[in-house]
Amino acid sequence: MKVRRELYILLAMACILAWTPRATMCFAAQQDQTPAALATGETGDVIEQGTFTLHKFEQPIGKETYQITLDGDTVAAKIDFKFTDRGTDVPLSVSFRSAIDLTPKSFVIKGKPSRQSTIDEDVEVFPDQVRIRDRDKWTETKAPAQFFTIAGYAPASMQMLLVRYWITHHNPEEVTTLPSGHVKIETRSKDTITVNGKEETLQRYTVEGLIWGRETLWFNEHRDLVAAITTDAEFDHFEAILDGYESALGSFVSRAGADEMASLEELSHSIAGSQAGAASDGLALVGATLVDGTGAPAIADSAVVIRKGRIVAAGPESQVKIPKHAQVIDARGKTILPGLWDMHAHFEQVEWGPIYLAAGATTVRDCGNEFEFITAVRDAIAAGDGLGPRILAAGIVDGSGPMTVGVNRVDTPEQARQWVDRYHEAKFQQMKVYSSVKLPEVKAVADEAHLLGMTVTGHVPEGLNAYQVIEAGQDQINHIAYIVDIMHPPLPADANRVARLDAVADIDFNSAEAQKAVAFLQTHHTVLDPTLAVFEMGTASTAKPPASFEPGVNKVAPELAAQLIDVGPPRPDAGMHEKAFDKMVAAVGVLHRAGITIVAGTDQTVPGYSLYREIELYVQAGFTPMEAIQAASIVPARVMGLDRELGTVEAGKRADVIVLGANPLDNIHNIRSVESVITGGKMYKSADLWRSVGFKP
Repeated sequence: MKVRRELYILLAMACILAWTPRATMCFAAQQDQTPAALATGETGDVIEQGTFTLHKFEQPIGKETYQITLDGDTVAAKIDFKFTDRGTDVPLSVSFRSAIDLTPKSFVIKGKPSRQSTIDEDVEVFPDQVRIRDRDKWTETKAPAQFFTIAGYAPASMQMLLVRYWITHHNPEEVTTLPSGHVKIETRSKDTITVNGKEETLQRYTVEGLIWGRETLWFNEHRDLVAAITTDAEFDHFEAILDGYESALGSFVSRAGADEMASLEELSHSIAGSQAGAASDGLALVGATLVDGTGAPAIADSAVVIRKGRIVAAGPESQVKIPKHAQVIDARGKTILPGLWDMHAHFEQVEWGPIYLAAGATTVRDCGNEFEFITAVRDAIAAGDGLGPRILAAGIVDGSGPMTVGVNRVDTPEQARQWVDRYHEAKFQQMKVYSSVKLPEVKAVADEAHLLGMTVTGHVPEGLNAYQVIEAGQDQINHIAYIVDIMHPPLPADANRVARLDAVADIDFNSAEAQKAVAFLQTHHTVLDPTLAVFEMGTASTAKPPASFEPGVNKVAPELAAQLIDVGPPRPDAGMHEKAFDKMVAAVGVLHRAGITIVAGTDQTVPGYSLYREIELYVQAGFTPMEAIQAASIVPARVMGLDRELGTVEAGKRADVIVLGANPLDNIHNIRSVESVITGGKMYKSADLWRSVGFKP
């Protein structure tokens, strides 16, 4: 296409005047450096455009297209972003206008950043003020001296423009962003990446503050964003790759993982913790109420002695000998518990490490992740090179279908065996079956896993029921929804959402169907992690704000809070949804009283705080406070075969110990009062850990 050189000369002059000398290109300012650019030289013509392929867990799920035009002295960008995640369309559109130096004039974003959330925001810039719209509400504020308009979990194209703005304005230490927030951008290093058989040198940056956690971006010599490795609004691994660079996806993920490991080590150094019992005479916690997790009555005025990462003694202070030169901590008025477990974690960014520890979780089971990432994080923490809880891993596999997640396909029994073998070699404890695996492959996964000494957890795949997968060898089930579905009369395959909610809400636990389900689970010794907290979050609305049942949403990092508290008005079926959730809670109580093994798991939800909520909901279901605490300590330790080492505060076990400001046996809500955490031979203050990732203590 013919290009008018005059346009590029004018643009280049504007760039020279506005940009730092380090900037060598402003959009398509040079004829021989047009990145996927088209131009005719007329006002309003396209000067740049491109397409990103969007991935979740490295699986292509959609596209993002952008187009940048020049209209007089105004740059305009139009962005269309859409992917399909497990059968749900997630569309988003953005309109952006700015001056030549990318100082914003207007910004509109509308659509869905995830399956569960929506966004509808507008920014209008005037000489001395800015008007901001969040849905139907407008506010006004004074225009900052420098700022950029962008929303968290925004399209990749806006991140590209953000970095260009940052370079244009002399790489400020921090960029104020509107509608809200502040962003820090860091130049990391240059990476040589092989793209379609040819090596190319790319500049790597990290961005912090736009979403919760660190994002890794690469730009080519023309300042095109070619790859963004990040997480989406559901905390899942998410990748955007510019057309022409798809062959390097694995390299980008690997390099981002290495950068994440460096970040994990940096966090470890910034929150070093104090040595807990490393000296020859160890550490003694004296005077606290001890709830050791065995089920025994609490011990008032206790003493717990720790040396070199092990519990040496635990019991009444009058019966425990305190070593002469031990470091003694007066814990009177406090309560000591074993470290908690989260049995449904997805450790998808390094910020989860401090969060789990801050909440008192010293062990987590990762229930599905990118293979290379989770093994690297697990091994770094185990080696003392990273800050986080002990990680036990369940290797995820899925079949091909509309609900597919990730790239670990098991469409044949042979593929199933191959993936089990690979996870076993990498020292994963379990396999996780996801939603599109067919019944023969479920059995193949289970057979191979059991042969190798592994167990199998997971979903009940589409078209199957819990009876079928458990009979095929699945040892454990994630999510109570799959169990309540076999506690009511069968529904037609095409039953809609309302009919399914209605069936759950009407479950009679004395019915033949419910009694059959309970007896079946008893016979097969099935283990369940209900994830009640995630289902409760699904009942939130403007009439029932998340903070009304989960106060932790008021303490999370601001960029994360925006996603968690952004709920819409009650749906027409809200009452039925609430009744169905109440029945789920009641079902967990019925199963517990029947002897079904229940382990606490959150499926992320509200980072850290949802583990507390899960435990609280078990008490609501009829557990005693002790039983609820055990569901997050000794019971999962037994399930994972680690009860000789972990799960209780007893002599000889590893010193995974937490100190609370109040006793949860008196009121289960006191489980939220964790003040200190001991694990791996170090003692951390929860407040420091919360602050390290932008949360309020």
